[in-house]
Amino acid sequence: MKEILTLNKIAKCGTDRFDSAKYICTDNAEDPAAIMVRSASMHEMQFGAGLLAIARAGAGVNNIPIDKCSEQGIAVFNTPGANANAVKELVICAALLASRKVIDAIDWCKTLKGEGSNVGKLVEKGKSSFAGPEIKGKTMGVVGMGAIGKLVAEAARDLGMRVVCFDRKGRSEISGVETVDNMDAVFSAADYLTLHIPCNDSTRNIINAESIGKMKDGVRILNFARGELVNSDDILASLADGKVAAYATDFPTDGQLGVSGVIAIPHLGASTPESEDNCAVMAADELISYIERGEVKNSVNLPELTPPAEFEKRVCVIYKDGEGVRENIVAALGGNITSLNSAAKNGLGYLVCDTPNPDSERICGGGQMAHHRRENSYARRRRFP
Repeated sequence: MKEILTLNKIAKCGTDRFDSAKYICTDNAEDPAAIMVRSASMHEMQFGAGLLAIARAGAGVNNIPIDKCSEQGIAVFNTPGANANAVKELVICAALLASRKVIDAIDWCKTLKGEGSNVGKLVEKGKSSFAGPEIKGKTMGVVGMGAIGKLVAEAARDLGMRVVCFDRKGRSEISGVETVDNMDAVFSAADYLTLHIPCNDSTRNIINAESIGKMKDGVRILNFARGELVNSDDILASLADGKVAAYATDFPTDGQLGVSGVIAIPHLGASTPESEDNCAVMAADELISYIERGEVKNSVNLPELTPPAEFEKRVCVIYKDGEGVRENIVAALGGNITSLNSAAKNGLGYLVCDTPNPDSERICGGGQMAHHRRENSYARRRRFP
């Protein structure tokens, strides 16, 4: 019986994917075979020798120590696209809120409590203070055309907006959407700018005084990707001088709260029952496929690999890629091989070998090998060499 540790509340439809005859899902396990996580930070966690994989029920993996996992031979998965529609809807909502001053108008209406029969007249008289532009006919600039970015682009197009997009990976083939070959072209064209890229060393603070200076006066910026993409001091300064008309985000900082022009909300992007269900099911399926068949899909540290579905016995090896390493592993397996598949990603190699009688001692040099002693025996070496 393998234990699956859940660090956050995971939707039941996800945990129910695990065969109760093989797995037990629990929030208390000393050395689980796998971990399912949403937002809990794992950077201070110590991982047991039996941990095979971690699945993030969501897209971002900032809360998982990827390098540490790779060093210890632990596969890390995420669920790209599972919450894409939920985030898309929130982004479109934010674009409307940033245009029409709806939140300010709602707050003002609350101050009329107690005015009795005068409320109707006061509401009509005060509405002019909250006028704002329509989004139809305006330009939506989209940076990043992954699962979320594409849906936002399509929705904005369908709402009558001109859409200009940039994606470093070239993922932008959508009818009615303009593609440009650099980010500056998006910055200069956008009336509304939305970010859908990961936060890393090359993208952190990508929205700063310099990039804002390339934008239209009165631009509205939507950040529902990661807070660190935007330099907080620079966005506040640009709001103060009117260069930026509004900044909407679900990653607000303390300095942004209560500032005029900032629409700060909790991180609600994936907070829908549909999204939580989709993420949980996708994460569970990724773990099951990896543990039972060695299949890798949507891993952030291992290469994609789909070995044959049928096998007698299987050996899976995670190794530091280098000259001759793969060949040494194959040689150690001997000649009785029915299927061999391998791939590498960012210096990490992954090999799946089907063989009727894997010699664990010779393959691992006495190191750690986990065997599932069943008819379909699946053996795994955490690191090689």
